[in-house]
Order: sequence, then structure tokens, then C-alpha cells
Amino acid sequence: MYDVVWPRGRSTETGGHFARRVNTLEGKRIGFLYDFDEHSEVFEAIEREAAHRYPGTKFFGSEIFGATHGGDEHKVIEALPNKLKELEIDAVISGIAL
Repeated sequence: MYDVVWPRGRSTETGGHFARRVNTLEGKRIGFLYDFDEHSEVFEAIEREAAHRYPGTKFFGSEIFGATHGGDEHKVIEALPNKLKELEIDAVISGIAL
């Protein structure tokens, strides 16, 4: 008989608290978080389509938050809660795009 080994190991996650989802993006303030300073084509496409579908939506990108990967990532992440509160951001779209 053989023992079965699961390569990922046991989960230690006990659950967490997630923010409530917004019911619509219309008129909301959306923060874009991504790993490079330049505004990627992916986020430009998301912004263009969301602005068309949801009037009055405002977008805030890396020019406001900074890049979440690289030399200043720890400083960017540390400042993030205060910036989100200060800018009254309703939702965040976070991703990696080239």
C-alpha cells in the first residue's frame, strides 16, 4: 500500500472578510492597481468600455497609486489603504498586464 501525498500541503486558511461588491459601476470611483507604471493596453480597454457602459465612472491608475511591483512596491502597498480612503475609491481592479 502507498501513502498519497498532496503536493500543495494542508491549507491553513481560516477564512477572511471580503468587502461587499458594488451593485453597479455607474458613478463609482475605480482604482486600477497593476505591476508597472505605464498604463497598459488592457487597463485602457477596461476603462474605455466601463466608461461607456457606466456613465460618471472615474478611474485612478498607477499615476496615483504607483506600481505594485518593483523597487517601491512595499511603500506603495503600505500607503494603499490611506490613498483608497482619501480618494473615496469604491472598487479596485487589480491585475498584471503587459
